[in-house]
Amino acid sequence: MAHSKNRATDGKITYPPGVKEISDKISKEEMVRRLKMVVKTFMDMDQDSEEEKELYLNLALHLASDFFLKHPDKDVRLLVACCLADIFRIYAPEAPYTSPDKLKDIFMFITRQLKGLEDTKSAQFNRYFYLLENIAWVKSYNICFELEDSNEIFTQLYRTLFQVINNGHNQKVHMHMVDLMSSIVCEGDSVSQELLDTVLVNLVPAHKNLNKQAYDLAKALLKRTAQAIEPYITNFFNQVLMLGKTSVSDLSEHVFDLILELYNIDSHLLLSVLPQLEFKLKSNDNDERLQVVKLLAKMFGAKDSELASQNKPLWQCYLGRFNDIHVPVRLECVKFASHCLMNHPDLAKDLTEYLKVRSHDPEEAIRHDVIVSIVTASKKDLSLVNDHLLNFVRERTLDKRWRVRKEAMMGLAQIYKKYALQAEAGKEAAKQISWIKDKLLHIYYQNSIDDRLLVERIFAQYLVPHNLETTERMKCLYYLYATLDGNAVKALNEMWKCQNMLRHHVKDLLDLIKQPKSDSYSKAVFSKVMVITRNLPDPGKTQDFVKKLAQVLEEDEKIRKQLETLVSPSCSCKQAEVCVKEITKKLGSPKQPSNPFLEMVKFLLERIAPVHIDTESISALIIQVNKSIEGTADDEDEGVPTEQAIRAGLELLKVLSFTHPVSFHSAETFESLLGCLKMDDEKVAEAALQIFKNTGSKLEESFPHIKSVLLPVLQHKAKKGPPRQAKYAIHCIHAMFSNRDTHFAQIFEPLHKSLDTDNMEQLITPLTTLGHLAMLAPEQFAAPLKSLVANFIVKDLLMNDRIPGKKTTKLWVPDDEVSPETLAKIQGLKLMVRWLLGVKNNQSKSGNSTLRMLTAILSSDGDLTEQGKMGKPDMSRLRLAAGCSILRLAQEPCYHEIITLEQYQLCALVINDECYQVRQAFAQKLHKGLCRLRLPLEYLAVFTLCAKDPVKERRAHARQCLVKNINLRREYLKQHAAVSEKLISLLPEYVVPYAIHLLVHDPDYVKVQDIEQLKDIKEALWFVLEILMAKNENNSHAFIRKMVENIKQTKDGQCPDDPKINEKLYTVCDVAMNIVISKSTTYSLESPKDPVLPARYFTQPDKNFSNTKNYLPPEMKSFFTPGKPKAANVLGAVNKPLSATGKLQTKLSRMETISNASSNSNPSSPGRSKGRLDSADVDHSENEDISMKSPETEKPTRGRKRGAAANQDDKGQESKPKRGRKKAANTSTDDAEDQWGEDSSIAEATMETEDEQNSPPKRGRRGRPPKSAASKDETPSKGRRGRRKAAPPAEEENEEEQEEEEEEEDDAGSENMEVKPKGRRGRKARGEPDAASDSVESTPQKRRGRPPRAQTGARKASGGRSKAAANQEEESEEEMDTAQQSEEEEEESIDSSPKVRRKVGRRDRR
Repeated sequence: MAHSKNRATDGKITYPPGVKEISDKISKEEMVRRLKMVVKTFMDMDQDSEEEKELYLNLALHLASDFFLKHPDKDVRLLVACCLADIFRIYAPEAPYTSPDKLKDIFMFITRQLKGLEDTKSAQFNRYFYLLENIAWVKSYNICFELEDSNEIFTQLYRTLFQVINNGHNQKVHMHMVDLMSSIVCEGDSVSQELLDTVLVNLVPAHKNLNKQAYDLAKALLKRTAQAIEPYITNFFNQVLMLGKTSVSDLSEHVFDLILELYNIDSHLLLSVLPQLEFKLKSNDNDERLQVVKLLAKMFGAKDSELASQNKPLWQCYLGRFNDIHVPVRLECVKFASHCLMNHPDLAKDLTEYLKVRSHDPEEAIRHDVIVSIVTASKKDLSLVNDHLLNFVRERTLDKRWRVRKEAMMGLAQIYKKYALQAEAGKEAAKQISWIKDKLLHIYYQNSIDDRLLVERIFAQYLVPHNLETTERMKCLYYLYATLDGNAVKALNEMWKCQNMLRHHVKDLLDLIKQPKSDSYSKAVFSKVMVITRNLPDPGKTQDFVKKLAQVLEEDEKIRKQLETLVSPSCSCKQAEVCVKEITKKLGSPKQPSNPFLEMVKFLLERIAPVHIDTESISALIIQVNKSIEGTADDEDEGVPTEQAIRAGLELLKVLSFTHPVSFHSAETFESLLGCLKMDDEKVAEAALQIFKNTGSKLEESFPHIKSVLLPVLQHKAKKGPPRQAKYAIHCIHAMFSNRDTHFAQIFEPLHKSLDTDNMEQLITPLTTLGHLAMLAPEQFAAPLKSLVANFIVKDLLMNDRIPGKKTTKLWVPDDEVSPETLAKIQGLKLMVRWLLGVKNNQSKSGNSTLRMLTAILSSDGDLTEQGKMGKPDMSRLRLAAGCSILRLAQEPCYHEIITLEQYQLCALVINDECYQVRQAFAQKLHKGLCRLRLPLEYLAVFTLCAKDPVKERRAHARQCLVKNINLRREYLKQHAAVSEKLISLLPEYVVPYAIHLLVHDPDYVKVQDIEQLKDIKEALWFVLEILMAKNENNSHAFIRKMVENIKQTKDGQCPDDPKINEKLYTVCDVAMNIVISKSTTYSLESPKDPVLPARYFTQPDKNFSNTKNYLPPEMKSFFTPGKPKAANVLGAVNKPLSATGKLQTKLSRMETISNASSNSNPSSPGRSKGRLDSADVDHSENEDISMKSPETEKPTRGRKRGAAANQDDKGQESKPKRGRKKAANTSTDDAEDQWGEDSSIAEATMETEDEQNSPPKRGRRGRPPKSAASKDETPSKGRRGRRKAAPPAEEENEEEQEEEEEEEDDAGSENMEVKPKGRRGRKARGEPDAASDSVESTPQKRRGRPPRAQTGARKASGGRSKAAANQEEESEEEMDTAQQSEEEEEESIDSSPKVRRKVGRRDRR
């Protein structure tokens, strides 16, 4: 070794054999040639060649001279670099160069040569690769660890390698680079921040996108060196995140991007960094929190990420940001949810609660994105989302913002189409989302035209896609209709009805345009334009566009022809598509991509185009129904029982027969319907008859062979079929045949002669048929009808009780348990009414007689003969029939005029009948007549009597009816400005005088100054005033105030000379005035017009009389609390009855009602109070009598008060007389007269008993007490403590009542929106107790719908609670139950419909 040093000291350079001296004196080419030989020599040498190492030591030193390191020729430099790399290999581990500066120069020189790797096409690339391979394999750069400038060398090397790497390099180049760089990290003592930056900068998105290979190289390096480099990465993030030292690196601003990339490369690199993010999530800086949330969203949501399970504290902290105060942060969290749900279904449970809260976020954008996130995940795979998440979307379909509602509705529609129609995830998934179709159609009940239009679009595109082939489309519609719930069916029917109505409006406009122009022409066109405008979104803007369309139609005959084809009843679906395309093409303009006018036209065309139903479609639908009848359909596969499918198919055809009658005109269709008529199923035959009635107008001339077969069938049905089929058979003959008089006579004569009361069951159908003949052909059968009514109906049928009724305490029984005699009597009453409706005049005074008969039935509680033979359920049925009959007569002006005020008041009291079903059915009938504007305005006041109905659903429904009717009238007045002369019969505010008068004559209102009775009056008045005063339109508050002031200057028109009645009138006026003053700030303004008071109800004001006295007791002032009235929320389905207790309730009723099922039926319910009866303790059904046992007397408490008895409190009587039904002015028979004398002694006995007790009850209960036997031997049931509310009614159907709900002149909507839904769709509401059907008849509503009240002595004996306690209990019940109502109940109950009805009549006590 010493020898070699000497050789080196000598400085003599030994070259390999054949290589001459290499100096600056030779040419470049020669130098390159000689260097190549040197390179070859060094390549062949290995570390064990000691002699050669010594021999060439000086050459090695010579090659490291500045002459070579700074040589201008790149080939020379490359060859020298290769030599130096081999020298480091050969002389390892000690390099022949000892000077640190020289070593630095050499390695910087080699690094510069590595840039040659960039050009993979270069002839010298292999030498560059050799250079890289050599230094990587030998780890030559490790020598630099000892140098002070090592960081600079390494940094330059890293930069060079990241710069030169490109997609031309193969895997070996990539591998050698990683080997070279990783050895520096793994074997070095430290990694400088500068070197770390050199690596990390390639992860920054901007650099990553510029050089993907550099990113891959950095990624591979970090994976290889994860353990070694992790402390330096942690230190870097500590400096930046925790200490805020952003100056330590230029990458500080990319810190969150780097964390994400490093986590994706190897999560172990961030083991100590992630806890710092938890700290950052709680930063006070909004932007910083937002950045961290965005980062973590990507980290948690990544497909294979396990961060949530590995770092639960960080996950929980992140979830907390869903509730961040900063809107963008919450928005980012919500957007992340869809990725998380799709990539990590196991986290759905954690996300559900937070998404629930965000679905109610005050920010519209956040609620919108919650929907988007859930729907996006659902569309990928339904199993990714749970039912709770889908329910959030469901709730948002009722959001206050249109954008959110639209997103939710469209999302649900897309999910339904994918999983229910296309069945992409099997039957289980389809079953899971089967509720969507119902929910989407329920939205059609909303008032917004945007919602309704979207439902129509969803129906056409997603529920029953219009682009399906006809057979498939009708099959889809068939099974959809069969599986919809009752309210969705009604919504769908309403949708077709609205579209059909708009088609007719457009057709009318086209007809008007063809007419010659005149003054009336412009007005008529404008009027029709306004009507069409109201059926399109944003009527304010749309009005101008519809006017423009009318002008276009005038000028452009081609467009007019296309539109005429489109609205033609015979237009096919294919024709409709062509017409729509042609019209939009003609009106569109390529130069104007955004055309609001064209958008409006598209909306209109979308609504009127018959894209589903035409003649071909009806034929296909009939075939589908026939398949079900024959048993060859796929009913079971579709999850629909065959019987249900057939009924639904016929119901569907019945509805379509209203809206598309022309589409039924084919022999095949009529023949199929004939087959249905012969089926045993009554419902199917009924539907077929209705379809014939609606579509058979041209059957006689177009299809004579059908007529010849059909007529005998109709005649047989009319004579011997079930009552409803008989009814429709008569109407079919009336609608379809020209010589109807002959056919009617053939039916009338045999039925008239064969009437026999010995067989009541056989009497019902003939009476039904005769009743409808009487209505349709009153003149043809005038003489026999009058005789029939007077002799048979009144004397023989109604005035005789042949068969004693069943002794039962129930007030209502199912239809199949009603006695045939009662059903016959009901049909007899209906026959009388139908006959009068057909005659439409009162020349023979038959109307007066009939009204006396009807009011006598009401006065006698339904037992006209008062022989005591009738059962209570039968009496309830007759009361209901009598009340509804008066309502029907009141809809004809000639009969409304002869109804006395006493008869009107008696009829009104039916809404407070003791039987729930009677109250319910009567309210429906009343609402229906008012909605059609057929019943006079005074009948709207009847709903004020519902204020004290003990069943909250009835109160809520009454309020809805008021809201609906008030808004209907206001809208009508806006649209018909010319009806100002009829203002008193239309303006809703004019209901106030009628309500005041009705309450003045309320039998509950006995003592003028009694606080409790006045509170009842106040509640009843506020029941209607709250809705009237919700909007102060045209200064209506001042108008109401003026009206009440005017009433106070008059006298009662019914009893003008009765001072007590007039005092009551003024007192009720003062109650109304105080309500107006306490709830309004504008009442004192000038009234917009002078009110006109109804002359029948009030006398003319006395100009010399100024009534300024305050009639209210001073204590009443505290009950008038100031405050604005709540806005009346108009529910779209208000004309659909609310369900019985236990059913879903509306938002409106939720605040006012509680469910009996929740508060009374469940013993553990939080709504129960200590003093309330457990249902287990009561063995009476709901409508049974529960009398109260008194220790002092067992005298019955019922009795009618004659005129003298009614005024006894003038004599200072302290106790409050029980209220009773007022005696009708005139009764139709002597028997009815006799009953009054018979009852007077009982009434007086009752009054004496009350005087003896000398302890008046706290509160006057309305209605009548049970009709208990007068015998003292009879043991009444034990007195009960507390007040029991009416329990839910049984889900029964009363077909006899329903008949009259389908009046023949009704359109499709009224025909299909009957009081009770179809039996096939009756579903038990969620949470409804199984025993609901048993509990229906518990607790009769005595004293006009309120529970029976014992005499005071009895109350004391049974430990009755104080009124305050009772009130407190009821309030707590309401609060608890209101809190328990779910939001789903709020939404869906918009359309819930009751199955049965009750009436609450006030009766006199016996």
